[in-house]
Amino acid sequence: MAIRYDRPVSSAARFSRLLGAFSLVLALAVLIAHRFGGLATPYLVLLLIVAAGCALLAALLAAIGLRSLWVSGAEGGLAALAALIYAAFPLGIGAFAAERYLTLPDIHDVSTDPVAAPDWLSAPKADQIWLKRNLVTPEDREKQISAYPELSGRRYEGALDRVLEAVRKVAKQSGFTIVKSSGTGEPDGGLEDRPANSASGDDAVTDAPGLIPVPTPRPYDDDVAKLIRGANGVTLQATTRTLILGLRFDMLIRLREEAETTFVDIRVASRYGQHDLGFSAEVAGDYLKALDAELLGIAGG
Repeated sequence: MAIRYDRPVSSAARFSRLLGAFSLVLALAVLIAHRFGGLATPYLVLLLIVAAGCALLAALLAAIGLRSLWVSGAEGGLAALAALIYAAFPLGIGAFAAERYLTLPDIHDVSTDPVAAPDWLSAPKADQIWLKRNLVTPEDREKQISAYPELSGRRYEGALDRVLEAVRKVAKQSGFTIVKSSGTGEPDGGLEDRPANSASGDDAVTDAPGLIPVPTPRPYDDDVAKLIRGANGVTLQATTRTLILGLRFDMLIRLREEAETTFVDIRVASRYGQHDLGFSAEVAGDYLKALDAELLGIAGG
């Protein structure tokens, strides 16, 4: 008589595969809905936390299933392996966010001038829903200095209109949408969501002169001259979104003419939440590097 051995089945392994697949589908769905649809960022954060939690549970159940396979030869090894593969993506997002949340300062607003940060031309407004945020304090600026000491303003040897032309060009290339400018006759665009590749307001300096001495008053009467006369410098306000996650940020670019140089400061703030996970500093740093490259040859010390 042949002896037949019945292998036990690991229910934990089988359930882990279903839970892991659910976490992956949920994470992908909410990322797509946020990037290309109308899903608000607070809901994105909440649903990604749920997806990461489900992925973590799936990984634990998969570990139980693999242990059962090792100890008693229970079926479910392939299901447990599939669960770990499914759970890797949402777990990776969760681990990335958790690492930044714990190691970076709890701030949502950074500026290259932490002492006198540029004031918003129009204060950004967004429904935080379940997320909460506090007003920026001097302590926040001190945290920024400690965490991002390399984030500083730029001084360029050149006329204000020349630097302004480069600032607008780099903003357009970087996917920023300029929504408000100080001292111009341009219509105020407001801070509602707009496509990141919009080029509105970027044609005002197409005929701006190159590197020349700056007379006072200027002998011409174009839009750039009016902008410079209207204030002690120029301030532009813009919005942008990150490429993959589609997170929204507001940005200020302040230009001040000092002797024969132009000083550029920027301020970047996340649209939602108290903790920006370091993205604001990255947006500011990437923009300044691109501006340095554009103005290579006239950058001062």
